[in-house]
Amino acid sequence: MSSVFYRNPKHQYPRGLRGEGVYLYDASGKQYLDGSGGAAVTCLGHNHREVIEAIKSQLDQLAYAHTAFFTNEPQEQLAERLSQRFTEAGSRVYFLSGGSEANETAIKLARQYWLSQGKKQKHIVISRDQSYHGNTLGALSLSGNPGRRDIFAPMLHDWPRIVPCYAYRHQQDDETDDEYGIRAAQALDDAIREHGAENIAAFIAETVVGATLGAVPPVTGYFRAVREICDRHDILLILDEVMAGSGRAGTYFAFEQDAVCPDIVTLAKGLGGGYQAIGATIVRGFVHDSIVDAFSFFEHGHTYVGHPTACAAGLAVANVIDRDDLLANARAISELLFGELKIAFADHPHVGNIRGRGLLIGVELVADRESKAPADRSLAGRIKQAAMDHGLVIYPGAGSADGKNGAHILLAPPFTYDGNNVEELVSKLQTVLKGVGLG
Repeated sequence: MSSVFYRNPKHQYPRGLRGEGVYLYDASGKQYLDGSGGAAVTCLGHNHREVIEAIKSQLDQLAYAHTAFFTNEPQEQLAERLSQRFTEAGSRVYFLSGGSEANETAIKLARQYWLSQGKKQKHIVISRDQSYHGNTLGALSLSGNPGRRDIFAPMLHDWPRIVPCYAYRHQQDDETDDEYGIRAAQALDDAIREHGAENIAAFIAETVVGATLGAVPPVTGYFRAVREICDRHDILLILDEVMAGSGRAGTYFAFEQDAVCPDIVTLAKGLGGGYQAIGATIVRGFVHDSIVDAFSFFEHGHTYVGHPTACAAGLAVANVIDRDDLLANARAISELLFGELKIAFADHPHVGNIRGRGLLIGVELVADRESKAPADRSLAGRIKQAAMDHGLVIYPGAGSADGKNGAHILLAPPFTYDGNNVEELVSKLQTVLKGVGLG
């Protein structure tokens, strides 16, 4: 009997032994192709020696020093790197241990910003249905994922949520993308008017919806309309790029492709590539400066904020991505993978939609392709196990159609994939779907 409190105590997990490139190996020696980067984390693959050596080198110098007393060189360098990537000069970076902490930090920043502006009523954060922003109670309050929320519902803030921008399910046949984007954004304007702009601190959304919907990108113009609505009502825009950021979407920030600049953006997952636990909350200069001018401090903190070893890993990951031009490779592999998926499943009766951005790709499964009738949600668990049986790691999800019904597969392979890896992934995925009765 193990003493571990597992995520699913009734499940028998293979014991991971080692990783090498785009493959994982269990204790029996079985090989698994990493098709999802775990949970869209592993951007450089496994056992990247340069990142590992950077971590070892940092441990030899300074493993940990609490940032209430010291700053450290990796934190300073990584913050500078991220600030330079951000759309606007003068941004500031606050480092955390993961995505949930990053989103908790974002909404606390929004609250303290409005206090610094003398607008004490602004405390509500609007989010979207079928979203996920983290498992801490504040971040879960923002999340529109019924399966994750239900047990803890009495402990969560009952903040308003609006419909997502989800073209496959919600765009009308006679609507252009621009028309649908404006209509979807109008739901935000309606919610603001209902609850009062004077009470609302921020709107938060995943730039590309990750695990809950399965890599759903916005239509063209949606976030430009959202940005205009936030500006008109004096509300901060927070974009959650915990999954879609750090290059996953093919540009370092996914929002670069939407021609908008958020007031706050959150990163995690690919920021450390799985080599260390790290997240980041990046704020525009005016948010930082207003808080500092009014309070001189941000009333928030965690033990591992700005952890030097984690920041050293993040800096090494960023260096490899830039030096090896991996964003260009990610875009090229994305194009190839989309093409191969569409060829393989062009006429598949249970593949309703293939969508995404960069190397964040979703395959929505349906009971009937013509009517878009959702697949049974139990399919997600069966697909995960069948994939493991066939030596493939992918990230299935349930409830994608309406929060309760439907199933999808999330693909988020390392940026280091090549054409052979794409061919293996698509071939194994075909075998897996046949194995669960979706021939």
